[in-house]
Amino acid sequence: MMRHRAKGHHDTRTLWRVALSLVRVCAAAGALMAGVGPPAVADEIRPAYLELREVRPGEFDVLWQTPMVGDVRLALQPEFSGDATPLSPVATQSGSGNAIQTWTLRAPALRGQTLRIRGLEATVTDVLTRIQFLDGTVAINVLQPSSPTLVVPERQGALALARNYILYGIQHIWFGIDHLLFVLGLLLIVGDRWTLVKTITSFTVAHSITLAAATLGFARAPVEPLNAAIALSILFLGPEIARIWRGETSLTIRRPWLVAFIFGLLHGFGFAGALTGAGLPRPDLAVALLTFNIGVEIGQIGFVLLIVLLERSFRQLEINWPPFLARAPGYLIGSAGAFWTIQRTAILFGVVQ
Repeated sequence: MMRHRAKGHHDTRTLWRVALSLVRVCAAAGALMAGVGPPAVADEIRPAYLELREVRPGEFDVLWQTPMVGDVRLALQPEFSGDATPLSPVATQSGSGNAIQTWTLRAPALRGQTLRIRGLEATVTDVLTRIQFLDGTVAINVLQPSSPTLVVPERQGALALARNYILYGIQHIWFGIDHLLFVLGLLLIVGDRWTLVKTITSFTVAHSITLAAATLGFARAPVEPLNAAIALSILFLGPEIARIWRGETSLTIRRPWLVAFIFGLLHGFGFAGALTGAGLPRPDLAVALLTFNIGVEIGQIGFVLLIVLLERSFRQLEINWPPFLARAPGYLIGSAGAFWTIQRTAILFGVVQ
């Protein structure tokens, strides 16, 4: 194809690779090395979920759902800064990879107290919190390892709720190294800006479809096969990038938007895990789905724009990068995809716990 032989496009692809090498090589390599530890680290991160529902003045039914790694529950525990006393023993059950604990809590003045998730700093998961009071007000927030506390608000407006889910979506895509590597692989394959627009749009439409279907309960994908398939999608792009280096072509290179759509359906199920894994009440799903997806798109577009700006900056600098550095991101994508595919397939068949 002429567009792959043209010097301008060749330079553009070189700059794409260099941009990635400067922005993502260290982070991705660190994530890949971290995967040598517990296998679940490389998997889709599942959130914990804390719900407090006021059933009588000052008394709350508590539901505390935490992810399990094998048969072990993450060592997380909610704590309050003020008067908060359990009125019943904690009942524990497990299911769908989560430990579910329920009890009744007496907290006469919960508003204004500081809620802290003890142990969250030592994990890579998030905690969705939902507090419903007798007067009908609901407060929903997201706690993270970097910010494991919150002050229970007097009231929470719709804009504050939307902001929380949008930020959650942005953070989910930016810390989802497998999703970013797939997007980056697509950027290394596209040959012009119009193809880039079509490819990213196809990926967005596809993952929005399955994100909505899974969140609303119309479809589901088992976690272990899904994680292996997402890893395989990254591995698939490695040889395609190598074909471009050799001046060859393929269906993926000619029509990257088609591949982006097909694999985008898989990645959408992965995104949905951030919401469905928490077990949100059905009345909250529509708002959560819309605003979370907006956050994911903002994060994705921001990542693409970052690479585009770096590409333009390097073009202005006219630096002659050595071939090994220009090709490093392609090798990284293929290697990470291969590693995760083997690891997650081993988990799928029970070889690794």
